Formats: sequence, structure tokens, C-alpha cells
Amino acid sequence: MGPLSARLLMQRGRPKSDRLGKIRSLDLSGLKLLSEHLDPKLLSRLTQLQELDLSNNQLETLPANLGLAHLRILRCANNQLGDVTALCQFPQLEELSLEGNPFLTVSDNLKVSFLLPKLRKVNGKDASSTCSQVENLNRELTSRVTAHWEKFKATLSPEEEAEKAQADFVKSAVRDVRYGPESLSEFTQWRVRMISEELVASGGTQVREAGTPERPPKATAAKEPRARPVAKKRPDDVSVNRSPNKRACTSSDRVEGSPPGSDGSQPAPDLEPLHFLQCHSKNNSPRDLETQLWACAFEPAWEEGTGATSQTVATCGGEAVCVIDCQTGIVLHKYKAPGEFFSVAWTALTVVTQAGHKKRWSVLAAAGLRGLVRLLHVRAGFCCGVIRAHKKAIATLCFSPTHETHLFTASYDKRIILWDLGVPNHDYEFQASQLLTLDTTSIPLRLCPVASCPDAYLLAGCEGGLCCWDVRLDQPQKRRGCEVEFLFPEGDGSEAAGRRVDGLAFVNEDVVASKGNGLGTIYLWSWSQTWGGRGKQSTLAVVVLARLQWSATKLILKWPQPWALGQMVTKTMVNTVVANPTFTYLTALTDSNIVAIWRRQ
Repeated sequence: MGPLSARLLMQRGRPKSDRLGKIRSLDLSGLKLLSEHLDPKLLSRLTQLQELDLSNNQLETLPANLGLAHLRILRCANNQLGDVTALCQFPQLEELSLEGNPFLTVSDNLKVSFLLPKLRKVNGKDASSTCSQVENLNRELTSRVTAHWEKFKATLSPEEEAEKAQADFVKSAVRDVRYGPESLSEFTQWRVRMISEELVASGGTQVREAGTPERPPKATAAKEPRARPVAKKRPDDVSVNRSPNKRACTSSDRVEGSPPGSDGSQPAPDLEPLHFLQCHSKNNSPRDLETQLWACAFEPAWEEGTGATSQTVATCGGEAVCVIDCQTGIVLHKYKAPGEFFSVAWTALTVVTQAGHKKRWSVLAAAGLRGLVRLLHVRAGFCCGVIRAHKKAIATLCFSPTHETHLFTASYDKRIILWDLGVPNHDYEFQASQLLTLDTTSIPLRLCPVASCPDAYLLAGCEGGLCCWDVRLDQPQKRRGCEVEFLFPEGDGSEAAGRRVDGLAFVNEDVVASKGNGLGTIYLWSWSQTWGGRGKQSTLAVVVLARLQWSATKLILKWPQPWALGQMVTKTMVNTVVANPTFTYLTALTDSNIVAIWRRQ
């Protein structure tokens, strides 16, 4: 498609007219338009245009001076937009569609809400909840920037040039003022810069309250809940009602560890309960006690200097995968599909756009009952690929720590398959290829590449024990059997239930932690010492370093008082507990369909 013409606009405009100034609705979707095809001189002649459809094109940006002052509805779905700030030229905009733009993030959604004061719907949903979030963020950021300004002024000497000092203040505010979850850092830094520049321009005497433009009254339509901060109960428990905004817990409701014992053991960490969510319930019903939560995984911090991990966690259960910010308890994204999800795993891919720009994607793989792997572009909030990996359910999956596109899937068909997802093309489609098939004698439950040589060996905890495979890709065989089976002291010769390994992780490059469901014990054992004594044996007794009894614990996870939860939780079992590497946040999944989040004090 070449540049737009007046004739094309009149053909696609409504009502039909031979004058551009009379067109009120214009459909330019599906024309493979590029950003440079949008001619501001031509489009500015559409003086009465109220509805514009630019979806299903190849737009990376919107020109900043289109002159469509009366535009109320704009559709830009399925493009390649990477920035939303140009939308500020449409102050009358009420409805906006941005679905299918994979480079837009949660921060861009907040920018949209800030820039467009009359916006009522985004992607077909009520925008008032996002508006409230933006107002709260702006209020806090304004307060923090103002406080930073007072501290900054106190450090200035009289001879310092005012202009240079003001520029230094803006830089220091962007660098030092922090608030909110990491996933919103792009938005908060953007707003901090704007607030700082406004404060400097006024000489430090005036800044608009909360930095938020006036908005029209909120729509009366009921907001769709993103997550229910309510814990469920057993039928024989007593229900206690509460106001829906009572999420906070008092300091007396912290999760406390036991005091130091007589044996000199250290006390368990002091954990503060933050959020208790029912974001996997069918139809968001608080009465759903049946949905089973299966797995959760923290998103790693891919960029250097951001710390050991992010505070974003993915959970799966029922027909949904949720991405949650641990600090705020906000469900950033919720993806639903038929079937049941059993496992989630993170990776990051570098994608090159049609314009040659490199973008870093966080991709979440989710799999379960139907044997499909769904690849979710988390920040954009859509599924960008589906792999038909197995004919039976997938029990677990994990990415290679050294190859960002290599994914292991383990299924109830007693096979583990190594896939190369490849890098998505310009249409955001994956072309996955199968690299290896590993046969097991029982159902694999946990996967773990060997920390010291992840490209050479893979461990799998199975129903029948712990096994190891050679996964080197320079070997000719593409289908391989178990190379070595590891035996534990109580597992050798015992029944299958006693040999089952359903927990597996490397503590460091050598020490492995493994848990057997029938043993009631966590073993810490040495990979190097065990593997070093292998020879040509097909079975190896592990070199045990320590045994930990997991049936008893000193870490008592107390639930908040009933008024804070809404309903009492007196009989619930914690199925899965995952902490981020710095142990800042701890997420637990319970058998009563609750995602519980604590923070270390």
C-alpha cells in the first residue's frame, strides 16, 4: 500500500461524500499501512471525523500532528505500535483499541489513561479501574518528587547556576524517586520526569495536584474484577462478610517463625502477609472450591542491574494463567483457554521488528491437560504461539538456562521432548522444531537441567524415581533412554510410591535437593561426588550430604484475621510454596483455590 489519497478516503468514509470535511467514520483497516503513509496534511482535512479504524496494519508510530480534534473512537489493534504518547493529540477520545500490539506494555496502558482524560473504554473494557490506579500513582509520585525537591534545594550552594541545578534535579529525581512495582517502572519514571519538569518550571512553588487532568464522571457500568482478594473456606466454616476494599492486614497478623531452639537453630524468617487472591475461580465466583492450583514461577530479572529477580509471579490452575505483581496484589494479566494448566516457565527472547529495531520479550510458556504449550507475550497480554507437543497431558516444563529458545516438556505419555521454539517472525508466529525425545519408564513430574553442565545432562523426578539423560545435541541419536537411575537409601528396592521424586532443584552448582512423596524426606546430595563414581553403571546410589524431614516445619504461615480476608480459612492445605531468589516474596498455592503472598520483613 502506498500513500493515502483523497479518493481512497472518500471511498472508505461514511457517510458517502465528495468532501473530506463531511466524513465522520473512516475504515483504513487491513491496508498494510506503514507509519509514513499517514499524511497529516491529508488527514487534517477530515475536520468532522469521529471514528477511525487503523487496525490490522503495520504501524509502528502515529504521526504527532494528524489534526483530528473531534476523534472519539480509535481502533489500532494488530499493529506494531511501540509508543502511545502521540495519542495525547486526541483529547476527546472515549474508546480505544490497542489489542495485538506486542510491544506495548502495562506501563503504556497507564500512560493511555493519563493522556486521555475522557477515555471510557480500552480494548472493549471499562477504563475506570485503570484511571483510579493512575490517580493513586500520580498522587504518591507527586508527593515524593516534592519531598525530593526540598531535600535537593537544601544541598545547593548560592553560587550554583539555577539552570544547571534545575537540570540536575530532574536527572536525580528520575534516578532516585521510586514507587510501585517494577513492572510499572517505565510509567513511574515517565511521570516523575514530567512532574519534576513542571515543578522546576514553576520555580518549585506549584505542581498540579497528583499531576492528573480532570476526568469526566466514571461510567456507571460495573467494573470487571481483576482478582478477588478473598480467601475461600470449607462449607462447614462460618462466613464473615467485609467491605471489598479491606485488603490490608494489621502488623499483629504477620507470619512468625519459631524462636531459636535449644539446639541453637536459627529462627524462621518473619513474613508479613500481603495478599490472598482468588484469581483462578470459575466466573470469578467466591464459591468455587474445586479449582486446583498447580504451579507458580517468578519472572527472572532479565536486565543486568535490576536485581536477582522481579516481583512478578505467574500462577496456573483451572483454565487460567495469571501474572501477579506481588507488591500490589494486582493481576497484571489473565489468560484463559479450555483445558487445565499444570505448569508455567519463563524465558526472554530478542525480536527484531520490520524496521530493524531489537526488542526484548518476556515469554511465559504454559501447558497442561490438552498436551499443548501456549506461548504468552506477557507484557502485551496475548498468546503468540501454540505447540502441539504431546498427545497426553503435560505434567511439567522448563527452559534451558543457556539457550533461551530451548524448552523441555514432560508428559503423561512418558516422554520428555526438547523443543527449539525459534524466534518469532514479523507476524509474531513461532516455528518450533523438535530436537530430542527422551523416553521414561514412568510419568515425569519435575525437570531440572544439571547446574554445572545444563547442555549435557537433564534430571527428571518421576513416579518411579530419579533419572538422568544425556541431552548433548552433538550426539547422533535423537531418541534416547534413561542413562542413569539414582537410588536413595530408603528407595532402593522399595515400592514405587516410596521411590517417587516430585520435588527437584539445584541449591548451587553441586548440591541437589530432591523430595520423595513416599519418603517424607528431603535429601541434599552431591552431584559431582555421585556422578564421579558412575563408571558404566546404569544405577547409582546418591552421595547424601544431609536429610531434612519435610513433614514437620517451624515456619508457621498464619492467615490474617477474618475481617481482612472476608471469609475464614481454618482448614486449608498449602500445596506449593515458591520464593524468589532473594526471598523477598513468598507465594503459596492452597487446595482451597487461594494464591497467598507474603513479604519478608
